[in-house]
Amino acid sequence: MFVITADQIDSRNDRDRAGEMIAGLVAEFDDVFILPPDQTAGDEIQMLLADACPTLDLVLALHRSGHWSIGLGIGTVRTPLPDSARQASGEAFVGARDAVTRAKKTDTRFGLTAESAEPSGRTGAPEHRPVPGSEPVEHRPVLDSGQVEALVATFLLLRQRRTTEGWAAVDLRETGLTQVEIAARLGISTAAVSQRLRSALWKVDQAARPALVRLLEDLDNATTGTGPST
Repeated sequence: MFVITADQIDSRNDRDRAGEMIAGLVAEFDDVFILPPDQTAGDEIQMLLADACPTLDLVLALHRSGHWSIGLGIGTVRTPLPDSARQASGEAFVGARDAVTRAKKTDTRFGLTAESAEPSGRTGAPEHRPVPGSEPVEHRPVLDSGQVEALVATFLLLRQRRTTEGWAAVDLRETGLTQVEIAARLGISTAAVSQRLRSALWKVDQAARPALVRLLEDLDNATTGTGPST
């Protein structure tokens, strides 16, 4: 499971943005939440998700706003689930708390903490010789959480350097518009659109996202010792 805890940056000198951010996330993402975004301690928001792809999308949305330190925790969650995120608990929530604390000291304001998989074969039950070929295989992630955090942070830095003009072109391109249509919408030449997309590294962005999603899925699988999804 994936828990995002986001703490508003410099909240003492800014208005409370939690309610506004929650409303925006619910409007844009709505059905991806296991527990919907919830305002917890003052200017902090928290949410629970089951899938890596919308989790990454939410991290990107929070980061783009520029107002949040973002902690992503990956791990187990206690069940049955309560009605709200603020009442929930488990290793994923502990990880998100650790991650957001560290995020406040980073350039990207992002941190990631993943629960380690439990060692197999240590249940205290009598030991039995397994049938050859049937031994349980503990799933270990391809990269550990610190390595995945570094890759996500690099991706966030790439997007952080994107200009307002670059974002305008990228946002329209991601709606499915062609470069000709974007040029007409923005009142610029198609060559200028192409240049903006190149400068914004849009193709790099599109290629990197699926790889990051797979790495997040891999960390999630490791918390239960299961193999990677296909």
